[in-house]
Amino acid sequence: MAISSRLSTVRPVSIAILAMGGQGGGVLADWIVALAESQGWVAQSTSVPGVAQRTGATLYYVEMLQARDGAQPILSLMPTPGDVDVVIAAEFMEAGRSVMRGLVAPDKTVLIASTHRSFAVGEKEQPGDGIGDLEVVVDATDFAAKRTIAFDMESLALSSGSVISAALFGALAAADVLPFAKAAFEAAILAGGKGADASISAFNAAHERTRHRPRDEVRAAPVKRFDELPERAGHPVLDRLANRIREFPEAVHGFLFAGVKRLTEFQDPAYAGEYLDRIEALYARDRESGGEAKGYAFTLQAAKYTAVAMAFDDVIRVAEIKVRASRFERVRKEVGAKKDQIVYTTEYMHPRMEEVCGALPRRLGRWIEARPRLFTRLDALVNRGRRVRTGTLFWFTGLYIVSGMRRWRRGTLRYQQETSHREAWLGSASDILAKNYDLAVEVLCCRRLIKGYSDTYARGHSKFDTVMSALPMLVDREDGAAWLRRLRQAALLDESGVALDGAMKTVATI
Repeated sequence: MAISSRLSTVRPVSIAILAMGGQGGGVLADWIVALAESQGWVAQSTSVPGVAQRTGATLYYVEMLQARDGAQPILSLMPTPGDVDVVIAAEFMEAGRSVMRGLVAPDKTVLIASTHRSFAVGEKEQPGDGIGDLEVVVDATDFAAKRTIAFDMESLALSSGSVISAALFGALAAADVLPFAKAAFEAAILAGGKGADASISAFNAAHERTRHRPRDEVRAAPVKRFDELPERAGHPVLDRLANRIREFPEAVHGFLFAGVKRLTEFQDPAYAGEYLDRIEALYARDRESGGEAKGYAFTLQAAKYTAVAMAFDDVIRVAEIKVRASRFERVRKEVGAKKDQIVYTTEYMHPRMEEVCGALPRRLGRWIEARPRLFTRLDALVNRGRRVRTGTLFWFTGLYIVSGMRRWRRGTLRYQQETSHREAWLGSASDILAKNYDLAVEVLCCRRLIKGYSDTYARGHSKFDTVMSALPMLVDREDGAAWLRRLRQAALLDESGVALDGAMKTVATI
């Protein structure tokens, strides 16, 4: 990049860094200050802490000025909106917030941002899709910034065994906005000592990437990708399942293959075969109802949501996930643990008696649920929060034994309850199919409301039942599918169901 793009050295150079805990924002600010001072400049940094639990980033602010005539400059402690030369955001939504705060100016600011996401509490707490729209941030930054450098620096840093601060520092060096050589940037990292090799690796990778491809295309939602259906799975039973999938329309193959893999992992190949049996019957109804003209939308949604319904989250499933070797390895990678370091994971679990009864043989579980006084007394013993350290022998062994109950899952009360509910839901969709094809498709999509376990599962079930209770009012209406979709969207808006209650009252008046 041409030297003319560099910032003026007559006035202070201002850099704002927005980073969350664990991203090394303070280290990055220290590197920038050390870099400036090593070149004879005067620099200072300040910080304003964000709020814990991922509701706000810490703002680090650096100002630097070339020393002249031995005079000591006066530097600002806080950024002035519209007067920041470089904004560095360690997460993409923080880049958007920097624009909202007025830190980014179109005639002045170079914006450096990582395009990965660390979801905020407000995004996670939504029952539906509460994720912020990345395309809105892209539009805002393109308009607000003089120049934007944006790609996934988090993944790049992790692949180098470092943290994102090193990658952001590399992007800053390659942006050519500071009048310092690359070697000076590297010297600032090396002066830190510990972990310098990994940081230098991430720095160089980001520097190279910024030079050759400084922008990534950002999408509002990730592109859905399915594994290709293999010619041979390497096992006779699995080969038979793959051959059965080929009997369906090609548009459905991706969902069916994903469903078969999920249910084989959840239970066994026979269970995946039961899934294909059920979808085959629904596909036949779809053909009879003119599904070909609709692109077999009914079969496609049935393939997706029936697999989700059959792979329900019971106590056995939760225990199995907690003790997987792949999960322990993923946690180690996320925290950056070295081979000689021990990592203990503490899980917070709050079981209820409902979950205990669901894991029991169906007769015993029903017997306990039919005796309220006994159920209440047992619930008082069970229903409390526990912090489970899965790295200890006691808790790992306990969860491992529970996960081994998978072979007896078909005999549990929860399995019977899930099967009955699933068949009632699919039966409703099938009955409506001939009368109102689009409404039947929306009925299948309503399974999205049920997710998780414990209280989350109970709330989802309640909302599902409320939405489904509107079917008699909608089945004869041409716009019935649109109304059911609105009800489902209202159910996903808030946890308490206020929006759904209002939508149901509206439906009752149409």
